[in-house]
Amino acid sequence: MKLPRRNFLHLAAGTAALPAVARIAWAQAYPSRLVRIIVGFAPGGPADLIARLIGQSLSERLGQQFIIENRPGAGSNIATEAVVRAPPDGYTLLLVTATNAINTTLYEKLNFDFVRDIVPVASVNRSSGVMEVNPLVPAKSVPEFIAYAKANPGKISMASAGPGSAPHVYGELFKAMTGADLVTVHYRGSGPAFPDLFSGQVQVMFDVLYSSIGHIRAGKLRALAVTTAARSTVLPDLPTVGEFVPGYEASGWAGIGAPKNTPSEIIDRLNKEVSAILADPKATARLTDLGAIVFANTPTGFGKHIAAETEKWAKVIRAANIKAE
Repeated sequence: MKLPRRNFLHLAAGTAALPAVARIAWAQAYPSRLVRIIVGFAPGGPADLIARLIGQSLSERLGQQFIIENRPGAGSNIATEAVVRAPPDGYTLLLVTATNAINTTLYEKLNFDFVRDIVPVASVNRSSGVMEVNPLVPAKSVPEFIAYAKANPGKISMASAGPGSAPHVYGELFKAMTGADLVTVHYRGSGPAFPDLFSGQVQVMFDVLYSSIGHIRAGKLRALAVTTAARSTVLPDLPTVGEFVPGYEASGWAGIGAPKNTPSEIIDRLNKEVSAILADPKATARLTDLGAIVFANTPTGFGKHIAAETEKWAKVIRAANIKAE
């Protein structure tokens, strides 16, 4: 039977529209079962706590469980690869952090391409680092420390939480921008570095504010400045490094990512829900308690941020010849 041309075109157009209709319906029904958010760090740290805050809120809003699955190891690469290999259906998500941007250059051989294989869903927060010194160091400000370092080249030790860690790259950026000749001493995390920083075996560290705030308030360490572009609400009287070193900025950040080819409708839905969570004053207050600030963005905007951060830290890592252990 031959169809009139008009009827044929109408039928063809309707058939072509079916996949789009099906995708929209699928996205509207999402999630229909448990969703996993994979975290590349151990329980109890800032990344884990942020993931649990978002996971719990998504569970409450969407009526399905969003559970946190910790897969620490290999600088969070184990967790990232697990999500890269997962089905792109929105049921396995990744807590994306600044570490992912750093790892892109730090590790020469990875089984995935982070920028290509993980799609940005929603940014969640930024977090500050803090430039801190042993109280016996005579410098009480960033300019005084720079002058002190230049007067004592190669004699001042800078603690690092390991090659390529945030404290390491924050410090290397500072060295590159100021010409300060600091000797880097690596530890297996910020925690193991603290005893030597307290005793004066090492003199300075650019630590994550969350892990140092208690020591600063107790007087064990002297904070000179925060590393973010804006002052921290936790230590509002403390200046930024950038107020004395123009252009200096270093911050942690976190968000949600998904395997490539995850339907855009699901990504958009998740982004909308995360943005709504971040607009809640309770979430803002909780992030402030963690030394973080809200950083909401569209998937496209978050993707641009990731690309810029990846490029920025690639330059630092190559210039300082940092290699992963």
